[in-house]
Amino acid sequence: MTCTWIEERIARAHERRGPSISIVVLRILIGFAFIPAGLKKLLGQPFTDPANTGVFHEFLHAFHATGLFYQFVGALQLTAAVLLITQRYAILGAVILAPVLAAILVFCWSTGVVPTAIVVTLMSVGLLALLLWDIQRWKTLLGMTAPVSPATQPVVNMRLWSRCGWLILLLYFGNTAITGQVYRPMGAEWSNPSFFVLLIIAILPVVTFALDSSTAKD
Repeated sequence: MTCTWIEERIARAHERRGPSISIVVLRILIGFAFIPAGLKKLLGQPFTDPANTGVFHEFLHAFHATGLFYQFVGALQLTAAVLLITQRYAILGAVILAPVLAAILVFCWSTGVVPTAIVVTLMSVGLLALLLWDIQRWKTLLGMTAPVSPATQPVVNMRLWSRCGWLILLLYFGNTAITGQVYRPMGAEWSNPSFFVLLIIAILPVVTFALDSSTAKD
């Protein structure tokens, strides 16, 4: 009964713009959080300062020293992030990211980095919401129900949001290629051009929401 109740609520949420927009934005937020982390690993750059000590940092130093494995995890994170941000195959991105984020969550709490652990916990809750959002697809995949036909009139312009995602990726990857650095802001760095690129990236979902709302039919 509980499962049926959850499915009914999710099915109703799919028909409303508010929850649908929230899911789209959540995909962008969680996906973008893994872009810098994935890029650093893929490029073989250390994730923490080599001078830092403690169990948390020492593990990351050893993780970086594995080389190919370090880069492989980075490639997985980037793949999942791109799939989430560009929306179309977001469910696959969430599936790839689930075990990765679960491992990070346990690692952060077990090493006592509370602020980071809290952030990762919130991200994990968000990822769970993304997985639940597609619960009907999971049931279809497992053969528990017949395939469900998509709604004839989507409440969100997914093509528009997908373009927003690709533009976000183009701006961030382009900035990385030009500067040669994986930018991670340390506050308001008004003298750094990369900071303004990040501001533009932050504004893009707002602009996309405005465009989507202007064409929406309630």
